[in-house]
Amino acid sequence: MTLKDKIASDRFIVCAEIGPPQSCDGDVIREKSKHFKGYVDAVNITDNQTAVVRLSSIASAKILLDEGLEPIMQMTCRDRNRLAIQSDLLGAAALGIHNVLCLTGDYPTFGDQPEAKGVFDLDSIQLIATVAKMNSGFLLSDHEMNKAPEFLIGAAANPFAPPFEMRIIRLYKKVEAGAHFIQTQPVFDLEIFTRWMERITYLGLHKKTAILAGVMAVKSAKTLILMQKKVPGVKIDKQYIERMKAASDPEEEGVKIALEIIKILKEIKGVRGIHLMPYLWESITPTIVREAGLSIIS
Repeated sequence: MTLKDKIASDRFIVCAEIGPPQSCDGDVIREKSKHFKGYVDAVNITDNQTAVVRLSSIASAKILLDEGLEPIMQMTCRDRNRLAIQSDLLGAAALGIHNVLCLTGDYPTFGDQPEAKGVFDLDSIQLIATVAKMNSGFLLSDHEMNKAPEFLIGAAANPFAPPFEMRIIRLYKKVEAGAHFIQTQPVFDLEIFTRWMERITYLGLHKKTAILAGVMAVKSAKTLILMQKKVPGVKIDKQYIERMKAASDPEEEGVKIALEIIKILKEIKGVRGIHLMPYLWESITPTIVREAGLSIIS
């Protein structure tokens, strides 16, 4: 079963994420892939995350495909105009990559080459609409293709960035543009996330798209503090920072927190799955999946 089939079947979805290396070493992707095979339904490949140059998401996704994993190729609007975006999407489809996560992208000033010029010819909502149009057989020029891609379209959502109501509006627009699934920022504030999901279910958006809640296992309190200070829109309940500070084994506590959050997320109406983000800790994925009682069906 493909990710598309699994979403259509209403089963609980488990996705994860890999950050490509800052080199052309494809073996890094191959080694990381071993921690996910048999444990997750699909794996995100980030696209120059935090505006730092990395091995391309298309090449990395093809490596994952060759390793027997289903990739979700991230594509940002930061680095490409609409011509390059459509060309890269066609190339990915020709390589057998059929899942794409549409993102606006971090501004170049966040990265290590702040002098780089961002493109932003399209934004994430326009990118979703572009992929949907391509799925229907047409390029943005209205040229009809003799063979159309069949992308499963994903988008990101941040329930924690103010203003709250704007997050709902943006999600609505992404769903209307054609997003089949949504991956959220990591959940470290269950009160806000629960309130966000209540609005989503009230509007019936959970019936139109699959909401996959972000879960991150961290190794230290320092990681949580840095995220809260440096990553826009991140909201972390202070109890988690205090628990990590007080823990005799921070890594064990990080896993425990992730498992507790997953248990609660599974009970929230409208949540269709989780998106694991084991930042620089891919090897912990099998442990979290097993201990959370999650399983995938091929």
